[in-house]
Amino acid sequence: MSDEQEQNPGTHAGAGAEKHGFQAEVKQLLQLMIHSMYSNKEVFARELISNASDALDTLRFEGLKDDALFESDSELQIWIEQDAEARTVSICDNGIGMTRDQVMDRLGTIAKSGTRAFLDSLSGDEKKDAKLIGQFGVGFYSAFIVADQVVVDTRRGGEATGVRWISDGGGEYTLEEIDKPQRGTIVTLHLREGEEEFTEPHRMRHLVKTYSDHIAFPIKMLEQVEAANNDDEEAPKTPEWEQVNRGAPLWAEPKATLKDEDYAEFYKHSCHDYEDPLTWTHNKVEGSQEYTNLLYIPKRAPFDLFDPNGKAHGVKLYVQRVFIMDDADKLMPRYLRFVKGVIDSNDLPLNVSREILQNNRLLDKIRAGSVKKVLGLIESMAKDEEEPEKFKTFSNEFDTVLKEGIVEDYENQVRIAKLLRFKTTTDESADPGVSLDTYIERMKEGQEKIYYITADTLAEAKHSPHLEIFKKKGIEVLLLTDRIDEWVMAHMTEYEGKEFASVAKGALDLGEAESEEEKEQQKKLEEESKDLVGRIKESLGERVNEVRVTHRLTDSPACLVADEHGMSAHLERILKEAGQDMPNTAPHLEINPSHPLVERLANEQGETEFADFSQMLFEQAVLAEGGELEDPATFVRRMNQMLLAVSRGAA
Repeated sequence: MSDEQEQNPGTHAGAGAEKHGFQAEVKQLLQLMIHSMYSNKEVFARELISNASDALDTLRFEGLKDDALFESDSELQIWIEQDAEARTVSICDNGIGMTRDQVMDRLGTIAKSGTRAFLDSLSGDEKKDAKLIGQFGVGFYSAFIVADQVVVDTRRGGEATGVRWISDGGGEYTLEEIDKPQRGTIVTLHLREGEEEFTEPHRMRHLVKTYSDHIAFPIKMLEQVEAANNDDEEAPKTPEWEQVNRGAPLWAEPKATLKDEDYAEFYKHSCHDYEDPLTWTHNKVEGSQEYTNLLYIPKRAPFDLFDPNGKAHGVKLYVQRVFIMDDADKLMPRYLRFVKGVIDSNDLPLNVSREILQNNRLLDKIRAGSVKKVLGLIESMAKDEEEPEKFKTFSNEFDTVLKEGIVEDYENQVRIAKLLRFKTTTDESADPGVSLDTYIERMKEGQEKIYYITADTLAEAKHSPHLEIFKKKGIEVLLLTDRIDEWVMAHMTEYEGKEFASVAKGALDLGEAESEEEKEQQKKLEEESKDLVGRIKESLGERVNEVRVTHRLTDSPACLVADEHGMSAHLERILKEAGQDMPNTAPHLEINPSHPLVERLANEQGETEFADFSQMLFEQAVLAEGGELEDPATFVRRMNQMLLAVSRGAA
């Protein structure tokens, strides 16, 4: 180690130091850290060592293209210094280091999408908030759990001067230029009173063994030398630096030698998560191609899971144990962006770039194999009767994003569909829901289709008038309330030979689930209602495509129905809310001639009253399916007139 490595940086800013204010979100996070929102304060060691490891990985990769970054020092390592008298702990590395701008960007702001949502989700419950903080991955700031001042000395490889960053966790930090002979970063924690335990060598060694044993770079500490005996004429031995971690990447070790605890701690280190993973798969593929994957499914979805501009940083690509990149979207499809872990190939070139990755058949095979492993892992959870909570957790957290695979991954569409779970009219409280296989097993005799309805909420879906005939006949209907469902159902037209059918689109055909007698009654009712249907159509004009007698309704007077191959009203509302210009498409109005209101309408002789009544019937149907009225005031006026007329009649 150099002289610089054996010195602790000063705690006071120099005369040329500049003061800067933290980003507002950082101030809030620092307050949370200072008040120990982590339930396990020793996690700071894992987070800072992980950051040091990332810096070494980055140097090793960038050094493939620019050897000058190594500055004739290619022995990459991390070391930990402790000073009990000064009450400091320093975590040092000779990695890539940072420039002044990078220090300001990385330590003064949180450049991660979802920051606002994260802060808004904090409840004040220390235990729950600790999990959220760990999930969000603000590892560096965990230093303030145990330190009342943090000093960062850093110099990027190839730069002439270094930068010193100092903060006490308040609203400001200082920056100044320093002379730093060795590239890399030194993070020095000035410990709070009561945290002196972390200056004890055995305590930090234990933390390294517990959290960072499988870091791929050597982590060194001064060896512990016994105090010299006064009678001993020999001079006391000078302690030397010794490696205190195993230093081998976990994924390269035989599965038989690893415990669940090893996998869990590696996940926390590499993925910066506070909680253990939900499950994982570890595989070594040999043959025409050779690669290893270690893939994890988290317990909770990240805040930026649905950020359209977010990058997938879940799976890291290594080549012959050299880190290449962590946003290689070619490694995992978008619908599996929640998967985290490592893929290490022995066959890809070390100078692999994003351009090379675009058209690399080997990588396509690695991706296909890894996708199958992940889907197999989820299938295993779904079949696990001993720990059903695992699949329940997975489904509740990731079912919505998994649905994207129905559209994106045609090859695995059936496998993905088997893993989806749905609320239904028969099992609306099922948690996580009902599988399509279970739905098919419960289909009524003569039922030929899988019926579904889309809506904004579960309450809106299960109370829809479109479901009345299905409830009467005991036919189960899927209740779809995710915004993605309309898009998904447009691409999943059938499952196991059963066609999907929306209960709110097209002319209803119940097939053999409807008796010949019922079909004859329907035809008779349609014939008897021809005049009424014509009068309503004339009153509503272009507001409706056509008016017809319903098959669907038993209790409601009317409902709106979209064309069988047209856009549903629900999807039209979603697109309008997203700012899309939508053409005004007229729906079909279905009426229930047996309902008292419709019977009353049929007997109305006054043309003005008939027209008002027809308009109100139509607007009620719009409201019943969650739509918005073009002229709510006129609807209220008509409703009031009807109520007054009814009240006069009652009097």
